[in-house]
Amino acid sequence: MYEEYYGFGEKPFSLTPDPKFLYKSESHAHAFELLQYAFRRREGFVVVTGDIGTGKTTLCRALLEQIDRKTFTALVLNPFLSEEDLLKLILQDFGVISRDDVKHGRLSGVSKQELIDTLYDFLLGLLPIQANAVLIIDEAQNLPLEVLEQLRILSNLETDKEKLLQIVLVGQLNLHPLLRSPELRQLDQRVSIRYQLKPLTKAEVVAYVGHRIAVAGGSATVSVSPQALQQVHLLSGGVPRLVNLLCDRALLGAFSARVNRVSGEIVIRAGESLDLPAQGRSRFGWLRRLAS
Repeated sequence: MYEEYYGFGEKPFSLTPDPKFLYKSESHAHAFELLQYAFRRREGFVVVTGDIGTGKTTLCRALLEQIDRKTFTALVLNPFLSEEDLLKLILQDFGVISRDDVKHGRLSGVSKQELIDTLYDFLLGLLPIQANAVLIIDEAQNLPLEVLEQLRILSNLETDKEKLLQIVLVGQLNLHPLLRSPELRQLDQRVSIRYQLKPLTKAEVVAYVGHRIAVAGGSATVSVSPQALQQVHLLSGGVPRLVNLLCDRALLGAFSARVNRVSGEIVIRAGESLDLPAQGRSRFGWLRRLAS
């Protein structure tokens, strides 16, 4: 609809975690640099947290695009897995087993220990070619305790000098208290780097909106007034996903009115159509209801 009218090559405010749209705010840039540092240093466990919609998954995908060819990666997006299924998915992403092997049940008779031994052999095989392996798990706050314990065991795969597998846990804010529970004390002690993503500041919201419009190719045909950007910041609380929702609905409103400038009034109406809470009430509570 409005994409064609304004000449966008693609949706500027899609909710999909497309890494080319990543805007490196101060917080996101710091997280990006810390993760790259952790990979270079072969740190064992890294934990990145942030509230709903702060761009954790987009950050992970952008990071994977920057990893060199000597780094094998596994990205787990579904945390609701058994220990065996997690191991199979890791081996599949590393290219040790095929999707067909898993799909057609050819590994149904393989034990958990055999899967671990296969992973260990693969990791040892990376040493002669000076390669390394990284496992990133998104929505890690939903991992069952037994799977988190399995990850701790995997972190024990090492030589006398370095870890063979780096593990990055990415999750919502309740991941921290989960890791500090008595059952996971040993895992928590292995975490070498922790970082919490912050919402965007007002200035960063302005830059974020301009960045996404420019990447989508519509910067010459549509503009957003300072008053509109102020409203976007106030209504979203600087949460990127909320910014996207508001801006997408505001652009639709501007298209309906056949105007090329998004005003503050258009953004306010967009917020009302999304049933945003009144100012001063919990924005995150609304976002959680929307996501459920």
